[in-house]
Amino acid sequence: SPIRMLEMSDYGCGYCRQFHMETFPTLLSQFVETGMVEWKFMPFITGMFDNSLVATEAAECALDQSREVFAVLNERLWTDQSDWKRNDEPEAVVRSMADDAGVDLEEFDACLADDRRIDRIAAATALAQRAGVRGTPTFFIMGYPPLQGSLPTESFVQVLTQVYADVTQGDGS
Repeated sequence: SPIRMLEMSDYGCGYCRQFHMETFPTLLSQFVETGMVEWKFMPFITGMFDNSLVATEAAECALDQSREVFAVLNERLWTDQSDWKRNDEPEAVVRSMADDAGVDLEEFDACLADDRRIDRIAAATALAQRAGVRGTPTFFIMGYPPLQGSLPTESFVQVLTQVYADVTQGDGS
């Protein structure tokens, strides 16, 4: 992929949810699945949202099993954000979502109990802080200034179309 992009989002962020529900499906089909953009999602715990760490650790433990179950759980965490975000027992809600996504629950529970992914989550959050990320979502297109916020779909498509034209100009692509 000629374009490399890093998304930093917090599962508890409403604007991140809006991006994933409204904009990302278009970007996925037009840019990622066509090979124009390599998209990397990196969780960023801002500390502003209830139960965000619970959701992030669950997503990371699902990713530890496979990209497929991660993708299903990731979508569910965004879609049903209100179900776990302010829940008094977010672990149970998120575990049920993980089960629905097809995770191996025994492995999932062990991952959570051992805090296997906590260092990775902490490293991602530290990286975001060092990079000056102040809010979510924030997007880094390698070689370009960061984009902040849940931009309208049309704006995001215009940006990526222009970046693609810039990076492929003159290389025969």
